[in-house]
Amino acid sequence: MPITKPVYRTLNVLGLIILIAIFALPFVWMVSTSLKSFSETVIFPPKWIPKEIRWDNFALAWNSGPFLKYFLNSVLVSVGILIMQFATIIFAAYAFARYRFKGDRILFGVTMITLMIPSQLIFLPVYLLMSKWGLLNSLLALILPFSSSAFGIFLLRQSFKQVQDELLEAARLDDASEWKIIYKIMLPMARPTLVTFALFSFIAHWNDYFWPLVMTTTEAARTLPIGIAKIREVDGGTAWHILMAGNLILVIPILIVFFIAQRQIIKAFVYTGVK
Repeated sequence: MPITKPVYRTLNVLGLIILIAIFALPFVWMVSTSLKSFSETVIFPPKWIPKEIRWDNFALAWNSGPFLKYFLNSVLVSVGILIMQFATIIFAAYAFARYRFKGDRILFGVTMITLMIPSQLIFLPVYLLMSKWGLLNSLLALILPFSSSAFGIFLLRQSFKQVQDELLEAARLDDASEWKIIYKIMLPMARPTLVTFALFSFIAHWNDYFWPLVMTTTEAARTLPIGIAKIREVDGGTAWHILMAGNLILVIPILIVFFIAQRQIIKAFVYTGVK
């Protein structure tokens, strides 16, 4: 028996509702727990709605350590990495997309192979290098190892390849330099891709726990994920209400950036052609 359109639409809506619930429920539970008292976080069966909303949990989480320092470090590291990545991936992607030179495919293949190498596999030689340069316990040790991105090069290369050759030839006939072509033609047309990559990079490094843990031992250079992980126990148990309040502080900037960039993210997957 074939599925009619109304039935198909109903099943489609139900499937979307289930997916939304799967992804939204953990976040809702985090918000609920961040507003509870300690005793309400350990009772069974658990309750979704707290008897009394405890806004002071956020103050307790913020004051549990130098959270302002952690926050500023996270901002500096995430933005610093993004600036360094844009400074490298834009020109690398342009070269791979618009030029043909000896060994270009091999070089691009080697670049893509690095996507399969996790940072945990190479942290030891990078750690020794940062130590030799005297950069441990500094923000540079958190920024320099991620100053380029193979994923960003791939994503931007694909976007640059969609620009028609005729448009670039017309620009060159008007005596436009390669720098002008990049900044006046390529980058504006690749804006959705740039915003999408920026969001992915920001989220990845904003939430990064492993690298700051390895490269820093002092509070002066540590970031928010490290600070939240250091929230101590209360009354012999994990302070889940304080921990979730800290996690919410960590998540809010990501949500803000996502809602600002969501239109560009959608455009990144739909090429609209030359305007």
